[in-house]
Amino acid sequence: MLKAKNILIGISGSIAAYKIPILVRLLRKAGANVQIVMTEAAKDFVTPLTLSTVSNRPVSSIAFDKNTGEWDSHVELGRWADLFLMAPLSANTMAKMAAGIADNHLLTTYLSARSKVMFAPAMDLDMYKHPSTSRNIEQLKQWGHIIIEPTEGELASGLCGMGRMEEPEVIFDKINDFFNKKTPLTDKKVLISAGPTYESIDPVRFIGNHSSGKMGYAIAEAIADKGAEVFLVSGPVNITPADSISKVVNITTAEQMYDACNDISAEMDIIIMTAAVADFAPADIAEQKIKKGNSIPKIELKPTKDILLSLGKRKKDNQILIGFALETNNEIENAIIKLENKNLDLIVLNSMQDKGAGFGHSTNQITLIDKDKHPQSFPLKTKVEVAKDIVEKIETLI
Repeated sequence: MLKAKNILIGISGSIAAYKIPILVRLLRKAGANVQIVMTEAAKDFVTPLTLSTVSNRPVSSIAFDKNTGEWDSHVELGRWADLFLMAPLSANTMAKMAAGIADNHLLTTYLSARSKVMFAPAMDLDMYKHPSTSRNIEQLKQWGHIIIEPTEGELASGLCGMGRMEEPEVIFDKINDFFNKKTPLTDKKVLISAGPTYESIDPVRFIGNHSSGKMGYAIAEAIADKGAEVFLVSGPVNITPADSISKVVNITTAEQMYDACNDISAEMDIIIMTAAVADFAPADIAEQKIKKGNSIPKIELKPTKDILLSLGKRKKDNQILIGFALETNNEIENAIIKLENKNLDLIVLNSMQDKGAGFGHSTNQITLIDKDKHPQSFPLKTKVEVAKDIVEKIETLI
């Protein structure tokens, strides 16, 4: 399961860095691609030459090399990884991670990472037991980072106790287990729609909405991280899809989204329609740009095809169908009506009355309503966190 996986290893200043070449050899032998990012302090404990040799890749430690003029993008590094392992993780670097400080190449790469993060602390006994370290570890765990607990043993100070980084073989096994971990979504085929649709008036104008696609893309990435095969049908958005998403179909109009979703819906185990599809489109599209004149042009509208309704009618017994509702009034009642009329298993309700929710925001506030019609409301969260709440609910439906 490690074959062709991209493992990014961040090394900070610790004597335990001597163990990393062994870990890299194990990962490479299993077929993984390994890239090293290290701090300047880490070079005192293990050389870039050693790490470059065993990883078969140049080691990254600075963003810009003045000698060669080459730029090493922390954003590209962060997005390349399927897993980001911070090992060994010193108390200093851990504190900066928890505080969001980015004063070196490793930390800017960490803050750009979109993959799951594992961290293996390595420090002296008293440093590990210090309240600030405990606080920082809890903060990282709250963000979903996976800790590889240190062990008891002889430390560099000569003391014996907790703080010794795990052995390379154990860390390798934990990485292997991570990629082999089965979840209710593992190997499920999931169709997700996201973003707006644009309905042309003439060659330069259209009817659209303010959907950014952030919520749909966050859900797609969260489900892909659970081992699902994700097919994303996306309207016009300014978002780069994660590499973990199996296939992306870019569309513009409601008609195109209707066709793209219905073409593959029968093969899907789960269908999640987050897209803000236009309800109406111009009945006729002008062949040339409509010029400003003495009279105001009239635009006759026609209803677009109801994608969710069509999917609900075709839904198989073993399929899960999920819709979204953006309401301005009588939110719960209107969402339940949509849940029933569209034959949904779950509806995600957004209210325009909630500050910070809906289109254009990086945050959202949702209420989940399943077939039991019992609303489950959540506080305002980032859309990444909201996506995790929705995925957890989907796992219970499975």
